[in-house]
Amino acid sequence: VHAKAKRLKGARICTDMVTVTGTENLMMAAALADGETIIENAAREPEVVDLANCLVSMGAQISGAGTDVIRIRGVERLNGAQHRIMPDRIETGTYLCAAAASGGDVRLTQTSAAYLDAVVDKLMDAGCDVVTERDAIRLKAPQRLKSVSLRTAPYPAFPTDMQAQFMAINAVAEGVATIRETIFENRFMHANELQRLGADIQIEGSNAIVRGVARLEGATVMATDLRASASLVIAGLVAQGETTIDRIYHLDRGYERIEEKLARLGARVRRAH
Repeated sequence: VHAKAKRLKGARICTDMVTVTGTENLMMAAALADGETIIENAAREPEVVDLANCLVSMGAQISGAGTDVIRIRGVERLNGAQHRIMPDRIETGTYLCAAAASGGDVRLTQTSAAYLDAVVDKLMDAGCDVVTERDAIRLKAPQRLKSVSLRTAPYPAFPTDMQAQFMAINAVAEGVATIRETIFENRFMHANELQRLGADIQIEGSNAIVRGVARLEGATVMATDLRASASLVIAGLVAQGETTIDRIYHLDRGYERIEEKLARLGARVRRAH
């Protein structure tokens, strides 16, 4: 971008569906554009609302965040402000799945279940006892989980970013589950890696049929994307023997010091390099 580029112009933007990151990028650009920008079919996730609240506190004029139509009237400049970022709901969900799969009893602090209804409901269907507090969540897992079927869909339905983690817990649960992915194509790459650990998973188009097994066995596996790597960590926690996960730079995109946090809960996990 040229340092002396002219100010952007407001516009009407409409696609089949604007992703969370796409919605956020458009919203930030429109905040300083000349005129009004309308984003149709915008993402409705809580992170979009949180960013909008931050921008508004800085002087932006934004309405409709949290719906599928967002209107932004550009301003000349933004001001400094203080804003507390919302807890990461996918990180929260991942740790809940790790505790559920390993038969744990944990309490997560500085987080909230306010935006995790679909995930919490599925964990309870799997047999977990979940107690929510204002800024904490406690989960107590049963001796063995029950399989839970799910279908990913835009917020507030079950998030695609939790699909891989639930495939991991279904791999060791009692029964058979069907996971249907409706958001992203080719997002079952972790299934092949889970199979290396002994998981019984069959892919049929946009569906994954997961038959729970009594135990997984440690092996060397490869992370293919951010959430896939999280599912492999969960599977590795419950697998017999040692599991080595390669290409964990994917994991670091969404989790800060995950090995330290899991180790404090009793997991035997370390970063090799």
